[in-house]
Amino acid sequence: MRNIILSRSTASDIDSQVNKVLRSLGNPEPPLRLEDVRELLKLDRGYYSSTDDSFLRETISKLTVAGAQVLKRPSLLLDAVRKLDLRALYLPDRKRILLDQAQPDAKQRWNEAHEIGHSVLPWHEDLMLGDNEHSLVPSCHAQIEAEANYAAGQLLFLQSRFRIAANDSAPSLDAIRALKGSFGNTYTTTFWRFIEDSHKDVPMIGLIGCHPRFSNDAGGEGFRHIVESPAYRSMFESLPVERLRREILTYCQFRKAGPLGSGEVSITDKRGDRHIFLFESFSNTYDCLTLATYQRPHARVVAL
Repeated sequence: MRNIILSRSTASDIDSQVNKVLRSLGNPEPPLRLEDVRELLKLDRGYYSSTDDSFLRETISKLTVAGAQVLKRPSLLLDAVRKLDLRALYLPDRKRILLDQAQPDAKQRWNEAHEIGHSVLPWHEDLMLGDNEHSLVPSCHAQIEAEANYAAGQLLFLQSRFRIAANDSAPSLDAIRALKGSFGNTYTTTFWRFIEDSHKDVPMIGLIGCHPRFSNDAGGEGFRHIVESPAYRSMFESLPVERLRREILTYCQFRKAGPLGSGEVSITDKRGDRHIFLFESFSNTYDCLTLATYQRPHARVVAL
């Protein structure tokens, strides 16, 4: 799944909504306390279990007041959690966020911020309350999820605070690891935000997925997400998944955790010119992250 880069107008609208929240909180220092955000927005937080059917049913049954059913069709919520493998839900009519308690705390932080993102975007409420033909179109669903992800990233990384800190060092996995601790977010979310929101003039690709040497992916591709920076998207075409995997395997070591190696790769731009990228990979045992960063134009060899 490749990332969706939002239009400037949409990103600007979301930036404005997030900025209101951060200003109301007094422009806090990192890491952002989500309990402060919930209190400001008057949001309630609860939990359900995706691995315990009876617990999930009990959670949904409690979404009633004095016998009046709050959700028009609670069976839809059950089906959504089971079939779509949902990790969190936002119920706009209750201003309530439900998190899957089976998820690790670090992932719950992102999931909660994602649902807060839905809550602060006024145009999402109608889409989330209904199941009309427009809201069920896959492209529409992908768009609103991308918007909520963008809002979550702007919240958790405190908008320009992260961008300024990220731009202070050259793009690398080491730089991303250092920023992870400062903002209190996961390595994967920091990695994604770094590619999309820093070094605006540097083409970058980020790959998130299984370890290339120990992939359990049935298709053999092993990538859950492919993140392309705006600079990359404007200058280069998206590379086929198999090409990306093949390039990583030229240098990837067999160790299961830690740095997996690096290598230079030639990529042709939209004009037909070749350029050199540095690919470097790191495994944290459950995800392999690969960062590809633009280095220089490919040197042309002129025959004499």
